[in-house]
Amino acid sequence: MPHALLLREVEFSAIRSQGPGGQNVNKVSSAVHLRFDIRRSSLPQAVKDKLLQWDDQRITKDGVVVIKAQTSRSRDQNKAEALARLEELIAAATFEHPPRRATKPTYASKQRRLEGKSLRSSIKSGRGKVFA
Repeated sequence: MPHALLLREVEFSAIRSQGPGGQNVNKVSSAVHLRFDIRRSSLPQAVKDKLLQWDDQRITKDGVVVIKAQTSRSRDQNKAEALARLEELIAAATFEHPPRRATKPTYASKQRRLEGKSLRSSIKSGRGKVFA
């Protein structure tokens, strides 16, 4: 179940970008730093716990997600990209793998395995010393 992200929980700050920009690169702050405090967010507790347990370089020890977006020359596009990356991170934390159901090998696969073992056994037994 995807969780709706509240924009008031996300903090943006504009910084100077390292990427393209021509003469504007030193004058315009088009890159965006997104900060999202996991502990103070409205996410379900299970998702918060899962995010805080991850060993991800984007998550600080204080439980704050920091994402830097600077691929575009437009601040709005970088802001949208940072939000999309945050939503992707939260979606990965909310996804739960279905439980694995144990299965048994088929009769034919057991027979193939045993044939391979007997073939290998005969090959190895043929390597012994030859007595005359």
